[in-house]
This record gives sequence, C-alpha cells and structure tokens, in this order.
Amino acid sequence: MALLPIITAPDPRLKQKSRPVGAVDAEMRQLLDDMLETMYAAPGIGLAAVQVGVPRRAIVVDISREDGPREPLFMINPEIVGVSDEDSSYEEGCLSLPDMFAEVERPASIRVRYLDRDGKRQELNADGILATCIQHEMDHLEGILFVDHISALKRNMILRKLLKAKRLQEEEAAG
Repeated sequence: MALLPIITAPDPRLKQKSRPVGAVDAEMRQLLDDMLETMYAAPGIGLAAVQVGVPRRAIVVDISREDGPREPLFMINPEIVGVSDEDSSYEEGCLSLPDMFAEVERPASIRVRYLDRDGKRQELNADGILATCIQHEMDHLEGILFVDHISALKRNMILRKLLKAKRLQEEEAAG
C-alpha cells in the first residue's frame, strides 16, 4: 500500500466530474487500499478518488473511533436511491480544504446503492455522521465541495484562507 498525495483547493481537478468505474479489478482494489491508508494517515473519515487525482467514481469511508476496530466501507459507483424528509446539520471539514470547517445541512438519512471492493452490488441505509460522510464524499464525485453548500460570503472567506496558506507554503518551499 502507498500514501497518495491529497489535492487541495482551489485545484481545478476537484471541480471535475468523476467517471464511472468499468470493472472492479486488482488495479481498482489497489487504489481503494491506497486511498484507505491515505485517509487513515491524514487523518480523515472519508476520501474520494478524485481527491488523490483519480477522477473515478470511488470513495472510502470509515467513521469508526480511533480506539475501536476499523470498519472501512469501499463504495464504487455509489448512487443515492432514497433520502429522508428530515435534514440534519453537521460541522464538516475536508482533507482537500485543510483546517476549514462549516455547518452543512443534508438529508438526515439516505439509502445508497454501490459496488463493494469485490464488485458485488450492495445497498446500505445510513444515518447520522455516516450519511453525512457518504454524501460529502459523493459530492466530490460531482465536483462539489462542502463549501459549495454554504453562503458565498463564508465560502469566499475559506477559499481566501486556503489561497493564502498555499502561497505561504510555496514561499517557504522556494525560500
């Protein structure tokens, strides 16, 4: 397994739509394993393939506690097939927007259909933080970031902070 570099905003690759995965083969499983290792190392609870420069419809999620057993979910070509009428709000962050957080409202529960790591069709009912995390990662597959769900004012503040941090990193690397 390998740690992959995580793309950070405002990289334009994060705004592109991901293509469906044709076959769940050894190469795809290796990508999923590398994504999972990268997510754990970051540390995070979800990661989409596009965040590591691969615009394919694949995500990994694990909301288990650090001190408990790991419970990774591998979702290939996920699609939401049902949502609850009620919404919930969570403070979301993103590995592609380091140290930035905002309250985002999403459906409180979802039903998602996907292929697992072995290419088998699965359906899952998710609620709470799991539902939020899956929706957040699936947004990445459409080129949508969590900041796209908040006011323009808050979004612009976050993006300006990210640009400033990126410039500082480049100056330090050059200097």
